[in-house]
Amino acid sequence: MKKILYICLSLLATMPMMAQETYENANVATEDLNGTARYVGMGGAMEALGADISTIGTNPAGIGLFRHSNISTSFGVVSQQDAMDFDFGNKTNMSFDQIGFVYAHRTGVSSFMNFGFNYHKSRNFNHILSVSDNLNGASSNKISYAKGYAGLFDLSTKDEEIVGNSNAFSQVDFLNYNVLLQDNDGNYYYNDANSYLMNRANKGYIGEYDFNLSGNINDRVYLGLTLGIEDVNYKNYSEYSEYLVGAGNVTYADERRIDGSGFNLKLGAIFRPVEASPFRVGLYVHTPTWYDLTTKNYTTLTNNSSVGLYGNGYNEEVYDFKMNTPWKFGISLGNTFSNMLAVGLSYEYADYGKIDSRVNTGGGYDWYYDSYYETSESDGVMNYHTESTLEGVHTLKVGAELKATNNLAIRLGYNYLSAMYNENGYKDSSLDSPGSYYASTTDYTNWKATNRLTFGLGYTVDKFNFDLAYQYSKTDGEFSPFMNYYAEGSQDISDCICNPAAVSNERHQLLFTVGYHF
Repeated sequence: MKKILYICLSLLATMPMMAQETYENANVATEDLNGTARYVGMGGAMEALGADISTIGTNPAGIGLFRHSNISTSFGVVSQQDAMDFDFGNKTNMSFDQIGFVYAHRTGVSSFMNFGFNYHKSRNFNHILSVSDNLNGASSNKISYAKGYAGLFDLSTKDEEIVGNSNAFSQVDFLNYNVLLQDNDGNYYYNDANSYLMNRANKGYIGEYDFNLSGNINDRVYLGLTLGIEDVNYKNYSEYSEYLVGAGNVTYADERRIDGSGFNLKLGAIFRPVEASPFRVGLYVHTPTWYDLTTKNYTTLTNNSSVGLYGNGYNEEVYDFKMNTPWKFGISLGNTFSNMLAVGLSYEYADYGKIDSRVNTGGGYDWYYDSYYETSESDGVMNYHTESTLEGVHTLKVGAELKATNNLAIRLGYNYLSAMYNENGYKDSSLDSPGSYYASTTDYTNWKATNRLTFGLGYTVDKFNFDLAYQYSKTDGEFSPFMNYYAEGSQDISDCICNPAAVSNERHQLLFTVGYHF
């Protein structure tokens, strides 16, 4: 009978500060289409039209078009299509999405100075991933063995644990070497696998708190500035099982949390080129979001096979890191026709290859300002990998609103987001980076372009407005359980190649907003 070994990453605990990995950073850096039901119903294409509180987080000048003070709140339900509930993950979830107000202050006959505050859920992490496929001899433990065979790290023993001496020795490698790869004589062997099964549940959100100052000059030029505060709450749990050739199965279970905060600035302008025309042009720019985050993981390896020294092992880690998102730039057009039809078009660009992973290097106390400070530097190795893996994303938004009656509005919208991931990108666990060292999973998904379709209705009664929106979004992708390894003629180890499996993320959102102007 196998022994039970409880493994603690004592070596990793000596390095409390580090950077994060490309695919995890990309998950935090992106945003959803969310806000008021009117904004979502028009596909978010309101950056030139303005006068909706959700523009506070896209083009801040949109708040300058308010002529009355306003308060609103939004909530709804989000459901993932063709998903099965797993662990704490449910395919259908209620969601509180937005609450905010605008105070409009007249400063002249046709000029206003407005102040706004809005909370909205900029990112909904709820997602369930289930995928299985053949491995044809490839395996996670084979990748760990190949990294050692290639000389990416030297192995030694510390407190009866096998440890590595470089950043390429990840938490997954630690478990593989201590549980699976060694025999009773101290020799190392890898094990081929026939197939795998992956189940993962993501849960959580990024909440954004926006504070806005905006106004207009003679009803021709509108300017706005927004300070955004981000609150990150992310959790996932995954179980990845491999079925070894003639030896049974092994399961890697990983639980991870990412918590923290960040801040950014957004600047925007809207102007009417022709005084007698309602046609508007909007321009806006977002600074990076400067994140200060903490991540925790608890990872186990359950060995139900006939190979290796032990039946179980685990490790856990807590560390801090910083990450800066890319700049975002946008231009938009909007027009109204006889106060019956409003049409908007927006284009945005952000180069996610410029995500900056940063290593915390220390800090101190500033006696003059009576405050503590923290220093960091870019992780050049991980940033180079990010630049070759992630791409610039082009976002196109189109939306329209038709006033069917004085009280009833009908809305339509469409979004297209180009792929963020290079189709040849992969999660490189062999990098000389702390982001690899602390990795507790090896899988990655290269998601492709996203398409969103929206529809909405709005109804006004006196000073109240009631809005309903439906959003359908779909993104296809290719999942891989680990990176490929090519033996290049080696007689001691064969190729470890895993073909990607097709996956898809289809979501339905129903959103309701109630507002009041005064």
